[in-house]
Amino acid sequence: MRRTHSASDFFVAGRSLGAFVVAMAIFSSTLSGFGFVGGPGLVYATGVSSFWMVAVSAIGYAVGFWLVAKRIRMVTEVRRCLSLPDVVAARYNSEGARFLTALTILLGVMGYLATQILALALVMQSILQGIEAFADVGLVSCVLFATAILVFYSVTGGIIASVYTDLVQGAVMIVAGLLIVIVAASVLDGGIGQASAVVLADNSEAMMPFGTAGIIACLGWFFIFGFGLAGQPHLITKMMMNRRISDNRKIYPMSVFGYIMAALLWISVGVVMRAVVLDGGHDPLSAPDAAAPAFLSAFTHPLLAGVVFAALLAAIMSTSDAFLNIGTAAVIHDIPNAIRGRSLGRELLWARVFTVVIAAVAAGFALFSFYENERLVALLGAFGWSTFAAAIVPVVVIGLNWKRGTAMGAVVAVLASLLINFCIEIFSISLPKGINGGYLAMLTSITLFIVVSLVGKRPKHAPDIARIMEI
Repeated sequence: MRRTHSASDFFVAGRSLGAFVVAMAIFSSTLSGFGFVGGPGLVYATGVSSFWMVAVSAIGYAVGFWLVAKRIRMVTEVRRCLSLPDVVAARYNSEGARFLTALTILLGVMGYLATQILALALVMQSILQGIEAFADVGLVSCVLFATAILVFYSVTGGIIASVYTDLVQGAVMIVAGLLIVIVAASVLDGGIGQASAVVLADNSEAMMPFGTAGIIACLGWFFIFGFGLAGQPHLITKMMMNRRISDNRKIYPMSVFGYIMAALLWISVGVVMRAVVLDGGHDPLSAPDAAAPAFLSAFTHPLLAGVVFAALLAAIMSTSDAFLNIGTAAVIHDIPNAIRGRSLGRELLWARVFTVVIAAVAAGFALFSFYENERLVALLGAFGWSTFAAAIVPVVVIGLNWKRGTAMGAVVAVLASLLINFCIEIFSISLPKGINGGYLAMLTSITLFIVVSLVGKRPKHAPDIARIMEI
């Protein structure tokens, strides 16, 4: 708490972070529980379909740094922005756009934060069940314990607690990803090739280029994860924190390198674990999301398993902290500013109060999704990711680079994205050919943003915003 003295410190780390710290924070936030637990689980369940998620994310980094990083950092500097909705309000001179962006962030945070809490609880359950005294521990108890730890971690430090620990966590994730691939290749005599052959013999479609999800679903993931990464607020908010704009030249390659190294775990563990189960070398898993914890417990040295579990828990904690911060900023800073022209008084105090509230609601959503909807961690994370991408890509990624974009276009795009995403989720609508709901929402919101902006009156920009958009 010593370095967190103001709302600026709590939400954007005082815009004072070095390039290496920001790079580690960005890549580790991309993976976290989504990649380390959900990724192997999705590979175990659907084959290589999810490779399309992980492989195209490098494109998303390029889009984010090329189209967003410089301009969002400059807007943050000249307008003293504390959050992404602040940037949107400055770009469009619209409180309506600020409000809807904040609402999107709050709703998306619930889905993605639930992913992190559920992943953390599953890992805790796997560890504790190996101890005789806790052999019967339930998932609900683990969710409650995980949420309590997360709240304490987040309340005491804000975003600074996240990004500075990311420095160590990111390095451990890189090493863990590399070592786990080596271990995975040694589980079967024929290595990854034999594992692939075993899965292929059981279900040939699982090892085809598009897996069991099909070509349409994979192309939707390509669009959502390739371009949608640039619309993830927990990532682009970190682009507002670096000390110098020129640091982006260093941050981008370091982020991509770290991501690729850590993502090796996603790719290898799911295939090998499915092959081992099919080959009779391990009991069938209780759930696909148990693939990574089961692999670590059964096939790695206890020291390496401990390091990877520690890296995973640390990554989940830091990413969850980032989500809690942007969700809290939406509640106490952005929505009040949009409605009454000023944020709540005593922002730092209220930030800590609403951190607890948001975490509790997300924990409830995590349990509901797991028990009632039987959602995998990765699919729950994909819903949160899609909610962000469909609303923020047109408004921020396109909007910061296209002066013709209007406030009305932004409002219509966000409303349409929320309507489509949540109708599909709430009413369990199944789209034909495996079409991803997030893909449909994102395509629709981009189209509406462009069409409504072109039909409307050409906007007038404040001189400082106009100069930034011309750079």
